[in-house]
Amino acid sequence: MPLSIGLIGAGRHGSRYVYHILHDLPEVRLAALCRKRIGEEVPWLSTVEIPIYGDYRALIADPAVEAIVVVVPPSLHPGICLEAVKARKPLLIEKPLATTGREARVMVTTAEEAGVLLMPAQTMRFDSAILLLKDHLPKIGRLRYATFTSRIETKTNTQVRSPIPGQRGVLLELGVHLLDLVPFLTGEQVVAVRCELDQLPTAAPDTTAIVQAKTESGIRCVLDIARVVGGRVARTEWVGTQGQIAADWFHHRVTGVIGDAAPLEWIVQAQQTILDTLRAFAYAIETKTPPPITGRDGCRAVEVADACYRSAELDGASVSVREIREA
Repeated sequence: MPLSIGLIGAGRHGSRYVYHILHDLPEVRLAALCRKRIGEEVPWLSTVEIPIYGDYRALIADPAVEAIVVVVPPSLHPGICLEAVKARKPLLIEKPLATTGREARVMVTTAEEAGVLLMPAQTMRFDSAILLLKDHLPKIGRLRYATFTSRIETKTNTQVRSPIPGQRGVLLELGVHLLDLVPFLTGEQVVAVRCELDQLPTAAPDTTAIVQAKTESGIRCVLDIARVVGGRVARTEWVGTQGQIAADWFHHRVTGVIGDAAPLEWIVQAQQTILDTLRAFAYAIETKTPPPITGRDGCRAVEVADACYRSAELDGASVSVREIREA
């Protein structure tokens, strides 16, 4: 029987999950939906009859719902997670797992103690350019340093809202992908960071972040993250003792120079990363195996973001991720 999914959140991003569940995944079915504006039409649902709830607690309590997918602002994640864990229902939660490492740790610990599967939707781990880069990284020898650039255009038709004091911005919203990719690609955790922001969250959400991260073996990674007027850039470059390799996940291209061989280039097929994330979630539930992205993975990325924000408060001073975690 198909796995019965309850989806919480059906906005612009959540509607993508609706589409994939309805059209691309015969092994799952959409059993219920929760959204704030119940009366508004949801794309692709006009021919599907399912209960639509205004309160996530009602969806979680629905006996027809076997697993929960959460696509709402991260400030709502802890409450939803704890309620779903109480009901013993597996969760897939869109990144970032939480707004702070402390909240993320509570979520992860509660799920682990209850034996409930918790998977963060760090979808970049399923990108075809990133996966090809990962396959070829060992060929460039011992890794020396890496750069990441993620600049995403601000939509011109989006209404500009007044800044909310205390709200974290682009570093957590977009940068959490990159903070997760560093350990995914290297197999090493980030242990220390330096960070500069265009503005601290106490004044307004950050829109530009420059991060220097150091891994356990000393690999240096520089992250350039920003909202820009136009011109998306999505690229990472890795330099090793035997060569260098780069991946552009916006243009779906990987290039490299390995040893004294001629330059290499691969054009990769764009992946439906949300679809692959959903498929991995369903497979982990069906086979009762750990998901490819664990709650602890999602928690660590948020903890590194915590350290970045602390570094920015200290004018870019080096901050230990462990000290922030244990504070």
